[in-house]
Amino acid sequence: MDSRHLGDALPRLVSRIVESYFSDARTRHIDREYLPSREVIIEVCDMLLELTYPGYIGRKGLTRHNIAFHVGELLPRLWDHLTNQITQCLCHEEEAVGPADNPSRAVCRDRAADLASRFVERIPDVRALLAEDVQAAYDGDPAASSTSEVILAYPAILAITIYRYAHELYQMDVPLMPRIMTEHAHYLTGIDIHPGARIGRYFFIDHGTGVVVGETTDIGEHVKLYQGVTLGALSFPKDERGRLIRGHKRHPTVCDNVTIYANAIVLGGETTLGAGSVIGGSVFLTRSVDPGHQVAITPPVLKVRPPPGTIPSPDHFLASDI
Repeated sequence: MDSRHLGDALPRLVSRIVESYFSDARTRHIDREYLPSREVIIEVCDMLLELTYPGYIGRKGLTRHNIAFHVGELLPRLWDHLTNQITQCLCHEEEAVGPADNPSRAVCRDRAADLASRFVERIPDVRALLAEDVQAAYDGDPAASSTSEVILAYPAILAITIYRYAHELYQMDVPLMPRIMTEHAHYLTGIDIHPGARIGRYFFIDHGTGVVVGETTDIGEHVKLYQGVTLGALSFPKDERGRLIRGHKRHPTVCDNVTIYANAIVLGGETTLGAGSVIGGSVFLTRSVDPGHQVAITPPVLKVRPPPGTIPSPDHFLASDI
């Protein structure tokens, strides 16, 4: 459409677009009050990173003399953002039920303030877990020159850090916010960890791009994943009306000291990878593996063809059917 003619068409187009809003409620938020802010939740993530890795992220020049002042200034702002956003999340969930059940903002805020206080109390414990994750990355990657490089450069540490904090909110039954946090990390890193997944200490994702960890995944301690690994659902059971049944165990259990190499796909809520097992690259697995076992696929047959007109040396024959 020529922009010069938009003026004539504008009333008709406005009417059609607005009509589409009210013909399908799934993609609009109109006549409703409560909604969390994605932008503010990203600020929360940034503040958590700054509190978790002081001196590395955020304010520089911190010393033992000013660190307490820095934390004392940052923590109230974090608590305020948390309280406001959790309030919006709680009220949004109740408001969605219907007009007759509109929430009381005061009730939501009181609950949100309590949850925010519980959350910030957990920061030292989460930091202790993350320190072990940083160490796991350094110990597990010979290319890492220091833990400083791990903190500053490794996308997996960013994704795991935000996941561990989002998981705390998920366990408190805060709606929306945990998923917004981990999807922000997914956007930044290419690593998709659902906040509902349970992950033990000393966890490392090498490289990381394309890793998917589903909501009901259970991961033990000292587990290492490589890029492209999927811990996913085998199927999605439905009720008698054809609706997805939510909340049951759909994703694998990964026991302690398991290594899963690049592009392996492990599916199903009844699938368990036993302690110390090793899953090779590109494996597709839908059944359990006993402790200590190794799983690998048959190597492909390679064909190497020399340039036309040349006589290949015996070293070039990597497969009998070239």
